Amino acid sequence: MKTALVVDDSAFIRKIARQILDGMGFEVTEAQDGEDALTQCQAELPDLILLDWHMPVMSGLEFLHKLRKMPGGSDPQVVFCTTENTRDKIITALEAGATEYIMKPFDQEIIRTKLEQIGMV
Repeated sequence: MKTALVVDDSAFIRKIARQILDGMGFEVTEAQDGEDALTQCQAELPDLILLDWHMPVMSGLEFLHKLRKMPGGSDPQVVFCTTENTRDKIITALEAGATEYIMKPFDQEIIRTKLEQIGMV
């Protein structure tokens, strides 16, 4: 079974994303900020990370930079899931190592389509 880590400071967003990914057959864990996510990734890397940009403690972008420098950190597919929608932010995320980019609000169809595009479902 593929694993997914949902990283967002909003418990509501984590719950919705978890339900969607559970329905797609992922084993899902959650993190409330980048630091929590980094700790979890140091213990075990997931196959997929849904990542928010703006979070307390450690932002999604800072987490992504640190993840990609870890041993095996280039393996997880990372999909930014954020309200940031400017071309500059999207380019910044992709250059930092994000696989794909989803705008909030999202639904099951949007997530499924992106995950199909990157070969996760």
